[in-house]
Amino acid sequence: MLSTGNQILKQILKRYHLDERILTLLLAAFIGFLSGYGAVLFRLLIKGTQYVFYGHTGDILAFSHSLPLYIIVGIPCLGGLMVGLIVTFAASEAKGHGVPEVMEAVALRNGVIRKRVAAAKIMASAICIGSGGSVGREGPIVQIGASLGSTVSQLFNVARAHQKTMVGCGAAAGIAATFNAPIAGVLFALEILLGDFGIASFSPVVLSSVAATTISRHYFGDFPAFIIPAYHLKNLWEFAIYPFLGLFAGLVAVFFIITLYKTEDLFDKIPIPQWLKPALGGLLLGLILIKFPEVFGVGYGAINEALFNRLSGVFLISLVFLKIAATSITLGTGGSGGIFAPSLFIGAMAGGFFGWVVNLLFPSLNASPATYALVGMGALVAGTTHAPITAIIIIFEMSGNYKIILPMMITCILSTMLASSLKKGSIYTIKLLRRGVDISGGMEQNLLRSMEVGQFMTKDPPTVPEGMPLVELIGTFKTEDVSYLHVVDADGDLTGIISFRDIRPVFQEETLHLLVVAKDVATTNLKTVMAHDSIFKALHTMGGLGISQLPVVGGENGKKVIGILRDKDVMAAYDKAIIRHEIEAG
Repeated sequence: MLSTGNQILKQILKRYHLDERILTLLLAAFIGFLSGYGAVLFRLLIKGTQYVFYGHTGDILAFSHSLPLYIIVGIPCLGGLMVGLIVTFAASEAKGHGVPEVMEAVALRNGVIRKRVAAAKIMASAICIGSGGSVGREGPIVQIGASLGSTVSQLFNVARAHQKTMVGCGAAAGIAATFNAPIAGVLFALEILLGDFGIASFSPVVLSSVAATTISRHYFGDFPAFIIPAYHLKNLWEFAIYPFLGLFAGLVAVFFIITLYKTEDLFDKIPIPQWLKPALGGLLLGLILIKFPEVFGVGYGAINEALFNRLSGVFLISLVFLKIAATSITLGTGGSGGIFAPSLFIGAMAGGFFGWVVNLLFPSLNASPATYALVGMGALVAGTTHAPITAIIIIFEMSGNYKIILPMMITCILSTMLASSLKKGSIYTIKLLRRGVDISGGMEQNLLRSMEVGQFMTKDPPTVPEGMPLVELIGTFKTEDVSYLHVVDADGDLTGIISFRDIRPVFQEETLHLLVVAKDVATTNLKTVMAHDSIFKALHTMGGLGISQLPVVGGENGKKVIGILRDKDVMAAYDKAIIRHEIEAG
């Protein structure tokens, strides 16, 4: 299949005398159309699943009063069970909010994502949201679009350096189609996923975003994602208030991040099958929905209520904590959905509450809490994602009012600065950090993390038994011509390492040559690596100990010596990888 796609590309280039960059743009547009239709299908599936579960497709606030308690509690539990089965037996990548998995694929696997992920994510997230899961549809559509972009790049055998861009095209298209915000889609892909604003990435991502927005507007019309009130600056003194909103949003963002991952840790410790945990989360969520249906699903209905100042201040701050709890339970138990919409929800409620307090303290300002709710949406997104540019632009595109830019810039930047200083990593990258993946180190570190020890180790190094006399050890060093010998016990397990300098103190004592054995002179405080460990981890260990090689262990008990990893071999392989990357990028 890959070779066929590559041949088709070559024939098109040759027949029509096209530059490869033109073909990249054509593929980007194709990915945009696919992702646009993916977004349309996803939204229809959410409505369809909600109709199957509840008999309604509108916002739950319009019909929650007519639902019996067993439906409100039971349906989220049933939906969670179905999601757990899909995630466990179809594609584990469909679990959670999806964006970290895309970031990991871009950073470590050149944008390669399994083809089944898109289908599994569509079904799992549609069921989760349609049954009431307190998550958003933006994260799933990013993963769906990115998966489509990766699949197209693999089918047409796109150069590895451009596969990442194709993934970014799909992600940008998904955001653009979901929010009817093409600029925000572009910035999301470039700022959060790719970290690259170069023209080689910018042009295809823009084209893909435009194509997806065209599809979305054809089916859903050219309407903003939310009904946004008109913004008017009533008093210049308000600019002195907005920095405090930014700091408040940053604190709430950090609280949201901490709660989300603490909840995940808590449910990971519960000794029940993984596929059953989302059902438990659905049950707990249902209990919340009995009194607070506002936190149901994406929660856009409640956001619109806050934006038009229809909720009291006390209720607004209550919804902040309730939404954090509902989203943390949904995702912490293994549900499938995004955190972008919950961040908008929490930001709207936190901003509305802040505006309510401002009016109590400074009634002469006559500031509208709804305005602070709008600005709070962007500030909370900036604080959780550490992407202030995307947050500013997406609120601007949703409001269509340029006057909102100045307060948005103030609050988003301050929220990001405070959140990033209090908590390392965004709500996306923390999930990767917990797996030992730090994508902040740039392309060089990502290359090291993508290479495994087993690729570069020297297999079957010489070993000696613990009881080998010193005189035979000296002879072994001569015949094997090595710097280190690995000492093993009767079961063949590694127990120590001997270097020539270890035997130097007794080398001149000929009377000890038959008395001293390998076990007596071996270094037993060992640091080892396994074949599946990353080269980055191995080099970090070498550097910390000041040594030039590490034993590689494996076997059933993880103690058998299967190879050695030398620093010079790793650096040679790393240099080749850098050169190959630069050639492909060129």
